[in-house]
Amino acid sequence: MADITAGVVVFPGSNCDHDTENALASFPGLRPVMLWHNDHDLQDADLIILPGGFSYGDYLRAGAIARFSPIMKEVIEFARKGYPVLGICNGFQVLLESGLLEGALSRNRDKKFICSGTSIRVENASTIFTSRYARHEVLSIPIAHGEGNYFAPPEVIGRLEEQNRIVFRYCDPQGMVTPESNPNGSVGNIAGIVNREGNVLGLMPHPERASELLLGSDDGRRLFESVFEYIVGRA
Repeated sequence: MADITAGVVVFPGSNCDHDTENALASFPGLRPVMLWHNDHDLQDADLIILPGGFSYGDYLRAGAIARFSPIMKEVIEFARKGYPVLGICNGFQVLLESGLLEGALSRNRDKKFICSGTSIRVENASTIFTSRYARHEVLSIPIAHGEGNYFAPPEVIGRLEEQNRIVFRYCDPQGMVTPESNPNGSVGNIAGIVNREGNVLGLMPHPERASELLLGSDDGRRLFESVFEYIVGRA
């Protein structure tokens, strides 16, 4: 793999930043750099990742304050130039608050924090983040969140469906999308979406926690491989 720099944004309250850094460092030729929320320098990153955690203690609502961190001005501009941005869990929440993705996330249906294994189905295998998966492949990737209930107005959901921008859905281990396999109440079992341009992905499950078999699954590893392959091909 050619040398790639991946920037991991660290907010006060981030707690999956080093998990993400460790997963990235396991790829040859990949250099993770930690980007403090108060900085403006993206350190020539080829990819920006907003990791999971509880940025600013989730005060007001998850991701709402982090959206106004100084570094987000650069991240938004980076995304608008077409470079890849990945938001995981709290990072997904920040992307929604910043307007880089459509919709919102509210408290889980049962109003409880959920930390468990889950199955998700690949709905779109043609994005820069999913090219190494097959359509409708079932992945085992854990979740850990209290505000993962995705919702949006019907016209937005219709647009996401029509434009094939729903990338992952919660499902059972056999790949069936059912109410019982929906852990948080997300409309349409939505677990991850991409923007219209296809360079910004947000998802609630944690691929960095499924990056090696020692963790119970390495199904998340190909998500990183997909975007790295895209970056090398773009260079």
